[in-house]
Amino acid sequence: MDAIDALNETAFWLERELADSFKVQAFRRAAGIIAELSQEELAARLKDGRLKRTKGIGSRTYEVISQAVDGRVPDYLENLRRRGAEPLANGGHKLNAELRGDLHSHSNWSDGGSPIEVMADAARILGREYIALTDHSPNLTIANGLSPERLMEQLTVVDGINERYGQEPGFRLLTGIEVDILEGGELDQSEDLLGQLDVVVASVHSKLRSEKGPMTRRMLAAIENPHTNVLGHCTGRLVKGSRGTRPPSEFDPREVFASCAEHSVAVEINSRPERQDPPDELIQIALDAGCLFSIDSDAHAPGQLDFLQYGAERAEANGVPAERIITTWPLARLLEWLQAKK
Repeated sequence: MDAIDALNETAFWLERELADSFKVQAFRRAAGIIAELSQEELAARLKDGRLKRTKGIGSRTYEVISQAVDGRVPDYLENLRRRGAEPLANGGHKLNAELRGDLHSHSNWSDGGSPIEVMADAARILGREYIALTDHSPNLTIANGLSPERLMEQLTVVDGINERYGQEPGFRLLTGIEVDILEGGELDQSEDLLGQLDVVVASVHSKLRSEKGPMTRRMLAAIENPHTNVLGHCTGRLVKGSRGTRPPSEFDPREVFASCAEHSVAVEINSRPERQDPPDELIQIALDAGCLFSIDSDAHAPGQLDFLQYGAERAEANGVPAERIITTWPLARLLEWLQAKK
């Protein structure tokens, strides 16, 4: 098989397993190094030992490259494929099969680890019909949030990618943003720009330990904004993982979810295993309030796009009907719903 494909696929499966980022990046870095070489030059450097001495090529990446050049599926990749054949989640398989898209993902334009094209290609390979690119907004400087100028530039890039996919119908990259809900409830991007996007996911990222009253009012203001389509990871909690744990924010869920239902804002079921947000009891309150839901990966790397399995498992366990999950909808229906708010 192609050595670059072997390295990138290896990185994909490692991301899916939540492997350490340094290990994943080793394979993506090696793919970038050999991408600059012709097949003849790569073979020559393998034969005379120069590739093994190349900075950025370690023992494992060298093994994958050499076995791929020999025409084999590398042993390391074959083992990862076997592990990847097993579902990530124990349940939710029927609902996961009904998911058509994903409205929350990040690229290396903000705090993701891969280019937009790589994220889009991975989503298409996973069978998604659409995916929204939702990099962070300016206020989240720690995540390299997009200024208005950078966001405008990104829209041009997305247009170019969709032109390329136009030759292969069945996939659409949607423009979007994960916009920070500021302390006063304002959305952290210009109204004009928000109006140009397909999808706006509004999330709280700061002052997460605010008192219940101010946090409720902050969230309500964002939900009432006509540009908001999805309320992202509503409690901000972390239940495990390298960043440690974090308790859920306090707000009035009945008031917040009633407003989501009233203003046609979907409640995100965030599929990241360290978030599991909202908690089960809040999903039940949102169900009773008549809310729509959006099962999203919040992927920051290609392999994490498959995290939708975790969200489907939780939604199914909580009795969320598929028809109330907007990411099960065909693209035409989804776009009609999104456009109705503009």
